[in-house]
Amino acid sequence: MSKKLQSYKGKLSFAQIAEGMTAALENAARLTQDARLLLEAGRIPTACSLAALSIEESGKVSILRAMSLARNDAELKEEWKRYRSHTNKNVQWIFPQLVAEGARKLDDFRSLFDKGAEHPYLLDQIKQLGFYTDCLGSKGHWSIPDKVIDGELAEQLVATAELLSSASPTSEREVELWVEQVGPFWKKELSWMKSAVANWYEAMQREGLKPDGKNGMEKFLDDGVNPEDV
Repeated sequence: MSKKLQSYKGKLSFAQIAEGMTAALENAARLTQDARLLLEAGRIPTACSLAALSIEESGKVSILRAMSLARNDAELKEEWKRYRSHTNKNVQWIFPQLVAEGARKLDDFRSLFDKGAEHPYLLDQIKQLGFYTDCLGSKGHWSIPDKVIDGELAEQLVATAELLSSASPTSEREVELWVEQVGPFWKKELSWMKSAVANWYEAMQREGLKPDGKNGMEKFLDDGVNPEDV
């Protein structure tokens, strides 16, 4: 028996992409539920770290969606690298904070994905501080989870994890339509990509994969986020 599990790095079918997205969200929800139970039991540091893990699981969804659009081996390799990077998967954790500070439209959230952003590394550090003791700083200060993680931070992260893990399961057809509608415009002019994403949502509505009525994606792109939904 092999001592090390082999990580897959090849191409995935639409069905496999959908399965992976759904599995990630279901596991994120499980971790969030455990984090909430721990928080209510006063196990604050572990609740905080589990919430961070849940946020990472939820972050796999957008990476898998991008992976479905990989145009060559180099792009596929890059998406697998992002998929297995803690800090690439947790970038959305400050989404509620940005909304609270006035962010509404897509362009307002660009800081989530800035290459030089520090917030992904901050959450990764918080996750470690909630699980482990460590010796830090220039004078060898001992970091102890119960002393460095407070309840307010834990509540914030658990609530964020609950928000990010609340999406619906993904179907194979949804991924197929995504590639059909968005693929031709992927990584091209931003206005083209926005229109393509709105067209993708409309295509799902026509096939009964999204509710009838106003195009929800178009509404988000035009009007932005409703703070009451966050």
